[in-house]
Amino acid sequence: MGPTGIPAQYAGSAGVAESSVWDLGAAILLVEDDSGDALLVEEMLADSELDSTLTWCKTLAEAQRFLRSCRTPVCVLLDLHLPDSHGIDAVRQLVDSFPDAAVVVLTGLAETETGLSAVAHGAQDYLLKGRIDPQALSRAIRYALQRKNAERVASAIRTSQLIAQENARLERALLPIPLLHGHGFGVAARYEAGRAHGLLSGDFYDVVETADGAVHAVIGDVSGHGAAEAALGVCLRVAWRTAVLTGVTQLEKIGLLEEILVAERSDPHVFATVTTLVFPPERDRVRVARAGHPGLLLRRGTDVSWVEPDTGMALGLLPGAGRWTITELDLHPDSELVLFTDGLFEGRTGPQSRLGEEGLLEIARGHGTLAPQAFIDALVAEATESAAPYGGLADDVAVLHLGWEKNV
Repeated sequence: MGPTGIPAQYAGSAGVAESSVWDLGAAILLVEDDSGDALLVEEMLADSELDSTLTWCKTLAEAQRFLRSCRTPVCVLLDLHLPDSHGIDAVRQLVDSFPDAAVVVLTGLAETETGLSAVAHGAQDYLLKGRIDPQALSRAIRYALQRKNAERVASAIRTSQLIAQENARLERALLPIPLLHGHGFGVAARYEAGRAHGLLSGDFYDVVETADGAVHAVIGDVSGHGAAEAALGVCLRVAWRTAVLTGVTQLEKIGLLEEILVAERSDPHVFATVTTLVFPPERDRVRVARAGHPGLLLRRGTDVSWVEPDTGMALGLLPGAGRWTITELDLHPDSELVLFTDGLFEGRTGPQSRLGEEGLLEIARGHGTLAPQAFIDALVAEATESAAPYGGLADDVAVLHLGWEKNV
């Protein structure tokens, strides 16, 4: 016996085939209990253009043992009349147990219908033993391997698409929907995830109106850009909303968010910046508490200015050591606030320069007449355009436009 399992007198090979499957070292497995038919197949392979290892097994059980140890693409030439299996059942067993193997069924001249049935049950092709020639055998093996490879790729793509669609549905479900009871408060938002193919990032925001008529808002930014940071951002947002609805005070909420951040983060270096706001129902002021987060834009009519309320330490830098305060800002009847994460102004505008807070304020002042949604869309569009020659906005971006609606 030769090293492949074929009798030594049958061993042989032929020329090199130019195929990506053969580049992977594809093997050919002959499952045939008749030595005469095995010799015929070996001789035809020797006369073909294929250059591949041939292994001969006389039973399906031997073939299964070989396939379990095979680590390369393999084409199985399967006779349907074996000592331990007969007919289509052999095809079913191979396809079910070894779905990555390409199968070409070898049938008798009177078994065309059986060959077609084998293809219907998962084989890639069938050949009539009495009509096999080297070219037909070579072509059938090549095509079977390529079809199986195409099936595998198509299946992987479908699986990937289904997973992506499911992830997108989950992410959309986790994006915040403002919880407002009436129509007196206006909210506009824009959310751009920095991570590729993601809808969520470590940035988060939310808006909730409580039973007393006050409107609470939060915007935050978890450091990092991966799925873990996105999940942590969702966790913090949900925790904040729960705290609002249960009556936790504004500063207590920040402390609670830090506790949750420290408990849930996967890396001790992960931190988060946060700004929380409370708009009392009197509509004449807003209470702002910041934990390391950027300032905000104040819109009064068509005028836009930059506001820097008092700030404390970002969450998670020195757990338990943060000291946060509340700043009250007076609101005129036409006042509106715009909050954002630093991804909006951190994009590069030159080899050594960034847009920065002053650049963002200049853009904002150029759009002071726009309605809320158009205003924040214009901010994102211009910030993106200015950074486009230098790689675009690499960080996540969240923008939140808030204010009491006029004449309501």
